[in-house]
Amino acid sequence: MRKVSVLLFLAWVSFLFYAGIALFTSGFLLTRLELTNRSSCQEPPGPGPLSGEHLGKPGTCWIAPRFSRVVLVLIDALRFDFAQPQRLPTSVEPPVPFLGKLGSLQRLLETQPHHARLYRSLVDPPTTTMQRLKALTTGSLPTFIDAGSNFASHAIVEDNLIKQLNDAGKRVVFMGDDTWKDLFPGAFSQAFFFSSFNVRDLHTVDHGILEHLYSTMDSSEWDVLIAHFLGVDHCGHKHGPQHPEMAKKLSQMDQVIQGLVERLENDTLLVVAGDHGMTMTGDHGGDSELEVSAALFVYSPTALFASVPPEEPEVIPQISLVPTLALLLGLPIPFGNIGEVMAELFSGGKDAQPLSSALAQASALHINAQQVSRFLHTYSAATQDLHMKELHQLQHLFSKASADYQRLLKDPLGTEAALKTVTAELQQFLRGARALCLESWARFSLSFLLLHLLAAGSPVTTPGPFTVPWRAVSAWALMATQTFYSTGHQPVFPAIHWHAAFVGFPEGHGSSTWLPALLVGANTFASHLLFAVGCPLLLLWPFLCERQGPKKRRHLPGQETETKVRPEEEEEDGEEPLMEMRLRDAPQHFNAALLQLGLKYLFVLGIQILACALAASILRRHLMVWKVFAPKFIFEALGFIVSSVGLLLGIALVMRVDGAVSSWFRQLVLSQQR
Repeated sequence: MRKVSVLLFLAWVSFLFYAGIALFTSGFLLTRLELTNRSSCQEPPGPGPLSGEHLGKPGTCWIAPRFSRVVLVLIDALRFDFAQPQRLPTSVEPPVPFLGKLGSLQRLLETQPHHARLYRSLVDPPTTTMQRLKALTTGSLPTFIDAGSNFASHAIVEDNLIKQLNDAGKRVVFMGDDTWKDLFPGAFSQAFFFSSFNVRDLHTVDHGILEHLYSTMDSSEWDVLIAHFLGVDHCGHKHGPQHPEMAKKLSQMDQVIQGLVERLENDTLLVVAGDHGMTMTGDHGGDSELEVSAALFVYSPTALFASVPPEEPEVIPQISLVPTLALLLGLPIPFGNIGEVMAELFSGGKDAQPLSSALAQASALHINAQQVSRFLHTYSAATQDLHMKELHQLQHLFSKASADYQRLLKDPLGTEAALKTVTAELQQFLRGARALCLESWARFSLSFLLLHLLAAGSPVTTPGPFTVPWRAVSAWALMATQTFYSTGHQPVFPAIHWHAAFVGFPEGHGSSTWLPALLVGANTFASHLLFAVGCPLLLLWPFLCERQGPKKRRHLPGQETETKVRPEEEEEDGEEPLMEMRLRDAPQHFNAALLQLGLKYLFVLGIQILACALAASILRRHLMVWKVFAPKFIFEALGFIVSSVGLLLGIALVMRVDGAVSSWFRQLVLSQQR
């Protein structure tokens, strides 16, 4: 068997596994269609006429703007308990370093209860920065597999807040994390980008923002100011949340918030938000309670809320911020938003009449519901992802709520109970729409799952001598897995060793994203690569273990003719060459043995990924599917790809060495014959 044929056949078998993995991935991981439709002031957001007391006035879009300017301070990895007001100690336990460091938030909540509000923002996994930025600007749900593009973000094509701000002629100034540069190229009137990947650097990005933040605030050359701080997130990665450095970094953020509050004007809204949380070790990416719990703080110099804050902060989905900011600024809500507007921000303040306040909140909810209804109608017409029965039920609920709302507008003196009923119906529709989209985009394609299971479960074998037993190949593959765990790795995203990206590059990589990604990948899958490259050595191990001394030659099938043409060997009393030199008698069997060894190793690896695929398929509705089974499958799939490539490289290397030894052996024989 020719060497090239062996490599091509193994590559073809690997490709079959790749195809099976791709089929399973397309049927298992979250998927959805990204629509490119845009919302505009010229088009109503949904069925039925727009309503509202300010509709038709100059400068009014779907609703009259409440604020002219917004300051959005995004503190990366600002976990909710970092901002939670500190209560009086009830035990003698040692204080946690991060508690109570954002004291300015607590003071504003206590002294100006109608101006400020703290929320627990519930984040949809995966809790990686790029996916959270997509959610915070589009109001939609990023897919699970998008986590892989966190190293190299791509421009957002869906309708988003930044696009709507640009269309409205708003001047958007940004400073901070350079991820925004890739997501929104050319969208900012002024920008100060800083590299975000060097997690060992706690201060460069934050200090760079502070150099421009207050001077920009004092100028009049902006309408929306976005500052994305990274120090808290980097401190978590480097030291963890329990480290004293976290207390210092949060204290710095507290001073930033105080400085911004002092400079706010009456027409400006301040929003302080975390894009995600972090684990007890400072990592993120999964869906644990600490990772999906972020802080959201809203403040205005003018009274914004009709009531005082509740004792326990309200829990809201993170994407609720998108429609809320859009309507507060008088902008159209992004077309693909499925978030529910934070209605209490439209109550009109503490001096508003209760009935007028409730009607204003219902108006904002109705506009939001119209926009979501339009999106569901457009999305269902473009693809069959949504469950039609539930979709029809939601549309019926919206039609009823919209009709009830229109009747209230015609009779402003309607009872408060009727207004509460309409508000509850609109909220039920919005929450049902979000649940429907989440469930539908997590729906599994059983046909694709079955195709993968059939492809991965079909072993490929070839006849011929096999010198390496199954137990040795299986043990070798299990040793690769054991080494993966023994070196501190786990098949979950928060356990990835991100510090490996800076081995040899303590000062960072500049703007490069592929090099750190390559270093992290090499660290994670080093055991898979090393054992796969070394797998062909199993073929030579039995020869290396032989004892020195003469042995009777064992004639291989079809070898009789070869021995007849070499009479000099018959004079050696049937002694058999030792170790790997024995393969010179039948080089074609060496190539066949390499092929069978490679097939056995691929088959063992295929059994592993097949087991992960079966577990993910059977438990696809399990509560832990996105925490355990989906990451495990992704790690196994990537490990298989790395192992198969390493196996091909290892076999190619052994064949190259075998070719060199064969050439030397032929020259040696020719020299002896002379």
